[in-house]
Amino acid sequence: MSKRPPRERSTERTERPQRSERAFGERPPRGERAERPQRAERSFAERSDRPQRTERSERPQRAERSERAFGDRPQRAERAERSFGERPAKSDRSRSERPQRADRPTADRPQRAERSDRPRSDRAERSERPANFRPGSKPPRVPPRTPRPEPRQTPHIEEPEKPVVPDVPLPTKVETVVVSADENNMRVDRFLEARYPGLSFSHIQRIVRKGELRVDGKRADSKDRLEEGQTVRIPPLKLDAPKVGTGNLSEAEQKTMAALRAMILYEDADVMVLNKPAGLAVQGGSGTTRHVDLMLEVMRDAKGQKPRLVHRLDKETAGCLLIAKTRFAATALTGAFRERSARKVYWALVAGVPKPKQGRISTYLAKEESEDDTIMRIAEHGDEGASHAVTYYAVVETSASKLAWVSLKPVTGRTHQLRAHMAHIGHAIVGDPKYFNIENWQLPGGLQNRLHLLARRIVIPHPRGGTIDVSAPLPPHMLQSWNLLGLEHDRFDPIENAPEE
Repeated sequence: MSKRPPRERSTERTERPQRSERAFGERPPRGERAERPQRAERSFAERSDRPQRTERSERPQRAERSERAFGDRPQRAERAERSFGERPAKSDRSRSERPQRADRPTADRPQRAERSDRPRSDRAERSERPANFRPGSKPPRVPPRTPRPEPRQTPHIEEPEKPVVPDVPLPTKVETVVVSADENNMRVDRFLEARYPGLSFSHIQRIVRKGELRVDGKRADSKDRLEEGQTVRIPPLKLDAPKVGTGNLSEAEQKTMAALRAMILYEDADVMVLNKPAGLAVQGGSGTTRHVDLMLEVMRDAKGQKPRLVHRLDKETAGCLLIAKTRFAATALTGAFRERSARKVYWALVAGVPKPKQGRISTYLAKEESEDDTIMRIAEHGDEGASHAVTYYAVVETSASKLAWVSLKPVTGRTHQLRAHMAHIGHAIVGDPKYFNIENWQLPGGLQNRLHLLARRIVIPHPRGGTIDVSAPLPPHMLQSWNLLGLEHDRFDPIENAPEE
């Protein structure tokens, strides 16, 4: 390809018409442009007649570039007004001489809509370029996008259909049943619960109280124990169908189930130990609508069997409550309590300091009923309804001479036994509404006026071998009192430091 000769330039550049004044048709053809003199033929004097442009002090290196393969090419500073006539240098023009933006004609300026018709290059916009982008450099290499992995689909497992339990109560008729060998020595109320899982505790108490249930043709009490071969007459009952599993539980029953689960300290296939909170009754009574025995209704198994209470705690007493989940476990645990092979340890905060600091309390207790309440009184041997009760106690720590932390071990299990015995020796349990009758005694500041009695620990043989050993933490109101009094509950072992027999 032949090299095109350079265009000739006239010696007098000021006579050249301005770009805007030349018509497009007056432009000489390409062939005639070759007759112009060569750029190299122009003398240095002719080029030096141009007005000098103000030199830029910021870029002094420009003058040195004239020696690079350009021969006699003039300096940048000497090329003043190449095609603009007498146009002043850029530095000589004042800012005030420029037309204001508002004075410029807008007709000659292309509109935004016209600009969009121009083809756009493939170069990225300024906002799309990376921060470290330099003009002339290669764009950064962008790794190819990998396809997003599809979410893993878990295989669908069909759940077995749940048995449909009818909501209609199941009517029964009068029945006469014989006590079997497995039911020997079982209480009447436990016997009815085992035979009819849907029967509520209040319903059992009602039919026994009215005399509708007969044992060998005679009236019976709910606490009476049955013997093998006895006949029991069951009156007409209306039983609620037992619930199977937890899928049929209502929203309220699910909350009850969650509350029970939160109380569990120990659980296996046969036994469960709950941390009963203070203020929750174990069994129902007059005016009691929420109790542990009723809450256990939601834990019936597939056969309709409900967990059974093995022993009881007072409503205001907190701590370990033993529950049997099977009939076999209930029989074994009840026998352990009856044979006194179970060991229970209680903690209490009492008024004053008992003397001696370790001792044994042995009295007879009898129930004393009044219109307002029922309490246990100290009775004499031979009194009607009197039962022998034995309690061991030991002082663990004291707070001055006003309060004492005592460890209690009941040998027998009478109603209100610990509360009645501590009041009997003149050191009633703090916060006891029934037995605290000390005159001129004020509760220290910061202590709540609630019963400070905890079923701390229970040790009992497991029905299938081994030992059940469970401890319960202090309830919130007792923990507050222990902290205020500076009693270190975490450094005391309730079994090793338990009172001796």
